[in-house]
Amino acid sequence: MNFGITTNLESIIYQEALRIRREVFVIEQQIPESIEIDSLEKECLHIVQYNGDIPVATARLYPVDDTTWKIQRVAVKKEFRRQQMGRQLLEEIARLAEEKRIQTLTLNAQVESIGFYKALGYQTVGEPFTEASILHNQMKRFIIK
Repeated sequence: MNFGITTNLESIIYQEALRIRREVFVIEQQIPESIEIDSLEKECLHIVQYNGDIPVATARLYPVDDTTWKIQRVAVKKEFRRQQMGRQLLEEIARLAEEKRIQTLTLNAQVESIGFYKALGYQTVGEPFTEASILHNQMKRFIIK
């Protein structure tokens, strides 16, 4: 597995991230593109996971402050699900966070994905809420080094 990371919205990596997000969120989950692609794009670090040359998963990292990243838009292409791609992507994000001395990773998990994130060390915070017509729960993971 290899990963591409960018902040450049003109880059191929970002364009590949958008393709995966459109496929998963806009087409599969029917989230309006106007919600999916927002004004925070330029402030985020975009990461794409590749299987060979094929982009298979993506996420974006929003810097909340100097010690916290909010993981957003985690998506794995349908044909690559249940193959540990999401796990590898989240492990790479945790590795990057540690490298950059980030102390906390936070995310809003779709409720049906909470078990996946718990297995990776995330804990639920607060009560479930609705975002983009889908039930979510905030989750956090503390990076300790």
